Amino acid sequence: MSDTQSTNPDRARLLQHFSSNPSDPSRWESLWATSYMPWDRASPSPALVDLLSSRHSALNPPVLAPPSGDKYLPPQHQAIRRPRALVPGCGRGYDVLLLAAWGFDALGVEYASTAVKQAAEYVEKVEAELAGEGRGEVSAEEVRVYEDGDKKVGRGSARVVEGDFFDDGWWKGDGGERYELIYDYTFFSALPPESRAKWAGRMAELLAPGGRLVCLEFPTYKDPKTGGPPWATPPKEYVAYLSRPGEKVKYGEDGHVVDIDEEKPSRSEKGLVRVAHFQPERTHEIGKGTDWLSVWKHQSS
Repeated sequence: MSDTQSTNPDRARLLQHFSSNPSDPSRWESLWATSYMPWDRASPSPALVDLLSSRHSALNPPVLAPPSGDKYLPPQHQAIRRPRALVPGCGRGYDVLLLAAWGFDALGVEYASTAVKQAAEYVEKVEAELAGEGRGEVSAEEVRVYEDGDKKVGRGSARVVEGDFFDDGWWKGDGGERYELIYDYTFFSALPPESRAKWAGRMAELLAPGGRLVCLEFPTYKDPKTGGPPWATPPKEYVAYLSRPGEKVKYGEDGHVVDIDEEKPSRSEKGLVRVAHFQPERTHEIGKGTDWLSVWKHQSS
């Protein structure tokens, strides 16, 4: 797949925008504020839709929540709650709403205040339509994907908050508990390589025992030397960083990681294990034929 600047004007503009300081998250706000979001697909990830609806064996089933009207629960059930899901860099919250439809109390985290505002408005409109109280601001076709995915479990909550993924403020505001599912799509690729060790360490910290980290790996086809965002994300990068969270990774002159056995990597005590890795049948158009989906867990899970 071609990835030259001449055929990818959006890539060229993003490269220029982040050229002086690619690690500065505030640069995303100016893009949102000017309504320049070439990454926005206006719908949840088809790969995540299919993963949830197939009840893939790599995922732990959601925990059934008690009926909301119960005033008393027997002691053995008092600890039961909905599973929690996290979507860092969630944009307008499409995947947050999707996870809520499948019974998770889902939280999206965004650094850009304009993104948070737009996401809150979109979530409110979709939930109004689902409740039959909307004004047709979101089409019936668009809302349909957010209908309850599992009628037995029912809908969870959907929220988007402003915060830096690497800071604890937003997390403490969400109760400081870890998450049963974390979904990463274009967040990893939005970070320059020098931030990836920190990303992996944070993912391992936020993932609950028994939980699953789901990564839609994109763009896997890019030459690492072309820069970003989005930065090249071949599957071996995820293995290198998540097997040894927080540790630096060695790169070769071609920009690819070296000294990594993708199938049997060396893991640290906190290293995650890849329990599934496959190309999804459906994904957004830009990643067709090149996207990969991986599922990770703690070693003790």
